[in-house]
Amino acid sequence: MKKYNVAIVGATGMVGQSLVQVLQERNFPVGNLKLLASSRSVDMTVEVLGKPYRVEEAKPEAFAGIDVAFFSAGEAISYQLAPEAVRHGAVVVDNSNAFRMDEGIPLVVPEVNPDALDGHQGIIANPNCSTIQLVVALQPLQQAAGLRRVVVASYQSVSGAGKEAVDELAAQSRAILDGRDDFPRERIPHAGAKVQHQIAFNMVPQIDVFADDGYSKEEMKIIRESRKIMGLPDLRITATTVRVPVFNGHSEAVNIELEKPLSADEARELLRRSPGIIVVDDPAQLSYPMPAGTAGRDEVFVGRIRPDSSVPNGLNMWVVADNIRKGAATNSIQIAEALIARGLL
Repeated sequence: MKKYNVAIVGATGMVGQSLVQVLQERNFPVGNLKLLASSRSVDMTVEVLGKPYRVEEAKPEAFAGIDVAFFSAGEAISYQLAPEAVRHGAVVVDNSNAFRMDEGIPLVVPEVNPDALDGHQGIIANPNCSTIQLVVALQPLQQAAGLRRVVVASYQSVSGAGKEAVDELAAQSRAILDGRDDFPRERIPHAGAKVQHQIAFNMVPQIDVFADDGYSKEEMKIIRESRKIMGLPDLRITATTVRVPVFNGHSEAVNIELEKPLSADEARELLRRSPGIIVVDDPAQLSYPMPAGTAGRDEVFVGRIRPDSSVPNGLNMWVVADNIRKGAATNSIQIAEALIARGLL
């Protein structure tokens, strides 16, 4: 089997560490591996398959001889270094928001639109975590009965805001349980916000900055990316995104209006047969997806599938996934696997 030289940019971050783990778990055919990060992390050591790898500084010459580079270091680094990696001959799979809506750059979820990889020009965008799990669940319903309208409310874990937000939730929780109010508030709703909110024992209906129309950047990512991935530029879709005091795993309440009738039982069976989905839906046994039961998994979990009698052809469902794995690292590696399968890498 052919092996591929791989670089991970942002290797010391949460997604970067998950990329290392998922590469090993999926037996990706790695030849040489380069772990790249900022100068602050240079000379750190990460063990991969029992072998120590020294973290190197992410700079243009580091991509010489690399076949595929996974980027998870933020928009600024992607804008700066992704084109350099392509110039050195690498295919870039980018986890940031830098290129997602650029015309000509594929935005890919392999269970939904692998054909978008054909004719790529070197950079492939990995969608936002909350978008990925949504479109995986929507695509089978769209193919069977057509989507008329989608309303989604997301309940997103703090790991989506980075390790610092995870640490902040833990620190706040300990402080409040000890009866103290001297806890850090620095990451919610986002770093640099003029007002910072408590997330422990709380929910914050804002993720990222607000636009003039009142929608947050995260909400617009869901709307615009879903349309692009599914090839439905006129899809009627709206979103509300909420940060919740959960360490890992995003959940979404999804309301759907279909063009044609589809019963809850038919939808349940259709989703059960679809790639990348696990249906957990037995109300009699109080069985439904929850973040605590899906951490460390790569599938999208769907439950609470039921009719919405307030509109014609309406359905409700509850969608949960590990946002660091399927929402980032695993989807990126699945993109690379799809490139190999299609002879594009």
